[in-house]
Amino acid sequence: MKHMYSRAVLAALLVMPLQAALAGDDPKVAAEVIAVTRAAWAAEAQGKSVAEQNAVLADDYTEFNSDYPVRIDGKATNTALYEEQARSGGNSIAGDMMNAKVQVYGDVAILTYNFVGVSQEKDGKTNNNAAKSTRVYAKIDGQWKLVHANFAPVVPPSD
Repeated sequence: MKHMYSRAVLAALLVMPLQAALAGDDPKVAAEVIAVTRAAWAAEAQGKSVAEQNAVLADDYTEFNSDYPVRIDGKATNTALYEEQARSGGNSIAGDMMNAKVQVYGDVAILTYNFVGVSQEKDGKTNNNAAKSTRVYAKIDGQWKLVHANFAPVVPPSD
């Protein structure tokens, strides 16, 4: 009997870390994280400064995107690059997330979604945009901060 109890305790101890590592569904956190993302998009659509658009970024933010073949390290570097891109005169005129999913691990939330949007160049020409997106948020000082993102373009099928 003593061995059976020991095995049960051992089994419980082995399973507990596994359960803690599994993502939980937390509709409140999902709504908060999606709202933070949409607020950043709204700041862009309203023509706010890149610094205001990037207010949600953690100082040590990292990003992979289709514009550069390397990881972009740091909020300051990201902001400087996007400020220069903003000078080109093009802007996003529509965008939304499809198939959004938020996985919550304590104070970390991972948002994955398909981005669809339209951008307009300085000359008025529009382009459709699509991406497979991942955003990793961490709760820092009571606020959800974006610590990493990966924006992978979706290549449209050839006709």
